[in-house]
Order: sequence, then C-alpha cells, then structure tokens
Amino acid sequence: MPPTNLPISRIFPANSTRRQFLKNSAATISGLALSSCGWRLADVQSAEKTGIRVVADVFSSNEEMLARVQAGGGRAYSIIYPSDYMVVQMTELGLLSQLDHSILGGLDRLKKQFQNPVYDPGNRYSVPLSWGTTGLIYNSEQLKEAPEDWSYLWEHKKELARRMTLASDVREVMGAALRMLGYSLNSTNQDQVKQAYAKLVELKPAIASFTTDAWRPQMLTGDLKLAMCYSSDANEVISDNDKLKYVVPKSGSSLWTDTLVIPKGAPNPDAAYKWINFMLQADVAASLVERLSFSTPSEDAYSLLTPEVRENELLFPSEAVLKNCEGVAPVGKFMEVYDRYWTKLTAG
Repeated sequence: MPPTNLPISRIFPANSTRRQFLKNSAATISGLALSSCGWRLADVQSAEKTGIRVVADVFSSNEEMLARVQAGGGRAYSIIYPSDYMVVQMTELGLLSQLDHSILGGLDRLKKQFQNPVYDPGNRYSVPLSWGTTGLIYNSEQLKEAPEDWSYLWEHKKELARRMTLASDVREVMGAALRMLGYSLNSTNQDQVKQAYAKLVELKPAIASFTTDAWRPQMLTGDLKLAMCYSSDANEVISDNDKLKYVVPKSGSSLWTDTLVIPKGAPNPDAAYKWINFMLQADVAASLVERLSFSTPSEDAYSLLTPEVRENELLFPSEAVLKNCEGVAPVGKFMEVYDRYWTKLTAG
C-alpha cells in the first residue's frame, strides 16, 4: 500500500534556522526528500513507522500562514506548526480541531509547565514540540565586557556601531525595549510602546540591519560583534566558534514554544495523529535536541540526552533565567500600534 500523503505546513518565518524547523526536522528525523535541501535520503523512517509521506510547505511567517488558512488553505493541511501566540489566535478564530487525548501518547510525560500552558490550557488544541529563548549572541574576544542586559546595546552603541543586528520581528524587538524599560513584553499601553519606540530610534544609527538569520555567517567571520537571536540558532553557531557566547538579558526576554495543531477540515486527521505521536516519541524528540538544538518539553526525551546536553544552560536555562521571560501573546487590534511604530523604525 503506498504511503499516505500528509501535507504539513511549516509556518515559521523563513528568515531563521528555528523557523526552518520542519524542513530540517522532517529531513533529519523522517527522511523527507526536499530538493531545496540539496540532498535526498532514501530511507524514509517516517514511512516505515507510520506509512506517511510528508509534504511540507514553508511560509514566511505565522501571519502569512494564518492568511492562507483563513482563505481556505487549512483544508490542504493535516498538520500545522504554529508558535504559541498563534495557537491563541487560531483558537479564537475557530480554526483548530480539539485534540482527542485518548489517541495521543506522551502528553502526561511533558514537563509540568507544558502540560497546562497559558496559551492553550490543558493542551486542548496543541501539542508543544520545542521551545527556547530569545537573547544576544556576542563575540567574547571583540567586546571589552560581556553584555548582561538589553541596556548594554545603548550603553555601548559607539563600540557596536554597525557591528550589531536586531531581529526582523516587531514583537521581539519592541518587546526587548519594553522589558528593558520594566514593562511587559505584551504591553498594550500606548505610552509604554511609544517609549520603547523612542529608545529604538536612539539605537537605530548603530544597527547594521534587522535580520533573523543573516547574522550567522557574519558572527562567524567576525564582521558582527553582537546579534539578537533565538537560543536554538545560537547553540548551533557557537558549536562552530567557541569565542561566541549567548546570554538571556537579565531584565527579561521572550520564551517561545513551537507546537503541532490539526486544523479544522484537515484532509487526513488519522495520519495527523500518527505524525504527532511519532514526533512525541522520546527517541525522536531527543534527536531534535541533539541534531537541531531545540529544547524539548518531553521529560522522557530529556532523560535520553547526554549529560553535556542536559547541562547546556543555553538550551535548558535555569529557573532564575526563565522567571523573567514571557511568551509573546496576541494583543488584538493593538497590534496596529506595534506595526505603525515598526514601519517608522525600519523605514529608510
């Protein structure tokens, strides 16, 4: 019997290695053949275990995916990988199927904070797959002192001039400035957001670019001294250059979770459940950590990791670090305020 087609939409922005997760994870874990990767794997592990052949679409952002689903594209996919805040939005819009937990295995073995997440209490609509932080990667040889907080960028902007980058993400960048000022990452106070924007305007002349991916080769070659990035990306780059270090700013940053959901109208929900169970397997989840630098929410997968990986605070930060982090939450119509300031900041 030929493998079942399971179209999967990878909805993370394409300008980040974290955001390219499906291409990498499907190819690495499931043997998915992707011409864009420049190589093929003959042994399709997922097809062997589940009878499923994976077809992946990659969108440039959560928002682009949402527009596609709202336009009727959701019926083309059996699995979608949204970020935590997008799970909230899609649930409120009635776009997701409630999960049948009796079909799923391993949910009771998730770490405590992932069994009842704020973005989806009780995991009614989503299954957490990976998580991490947003912070700063820096060249310890080129900087006179190590950064500890977002304020470092302003205090050392002359030293960092045109040698640092910020993420190409309105909520991450505005959120960093908000946290530095002592406000919530998810503020809906217009005066607070205006203050964050004003601080970023001060910093803009020193910023080389707003990018979520292009910093990687530039950090490795020494062209950049510092970049805002995701922990998973930082962990990969640091393995190529031990002079590079990563820090979660002490005033707080974002704590992101990437998930699996089944859209309403999914053409193959049975295969979707098989895929989720496959990805929840401890050995598969552990492989994601080892090969792709994603932190796992699975206790069983965590126990399979080598001591070196388990003790890697970049992937598994301490409670002291995590307590100052927030997940990016939807802000409703107030998003227009963020977008307006972001357009002004990045123009020209």
